[in-house]
Amino acid sequence: MFLEYEDVLQRAEQRVASGLSVKDVDAILNELAALLEPVLTHYQWRPQLRDPADEMVLEAAANARVDVLVTYNLRDFVPAKRFGIRVLTPEQTFNHFDLAIARN
Repeated sequence: MFLEYEDVLQRAEQRVASGLSVKDVDAILNELAALLEPVLTHYQWRPQLRDPADEMVLEAAANARVDVLVTYNLRDFVPAKRFGIRVLTPEQTFNHFDLAIARN
C-alpha cells in the first residue's frame, strides 16, 4: 500500500493537483512510513471495483481494517462503504483531521 501511495504522490500531475512540492511529498511519505504496520492479506474480495488495478488497494485497506482510504478517485471506490471504509480526497483528509502542511 505504501509503495502505491509513494508512486502516486510522486507523480507531477498529482503534485500539481494537490499543490504539494516535492519536499512536501517527501515529508508526508517519511511520516507515513514511520506509522505503517505490515498487514497480511487473508481475504480477497474480487471483483469489487471497476478498475482491476484498484482491487489491491481496496483489499489491503479491508484486510488492514482501515477507517479511511485517501484518493482522488472517489467514484471508483464507492464499494469501500461495504467494508466500513470512508473514502476521502487528500484535501478532505487534511480538513477532517485538521492537519496542516508547513509550506516554505
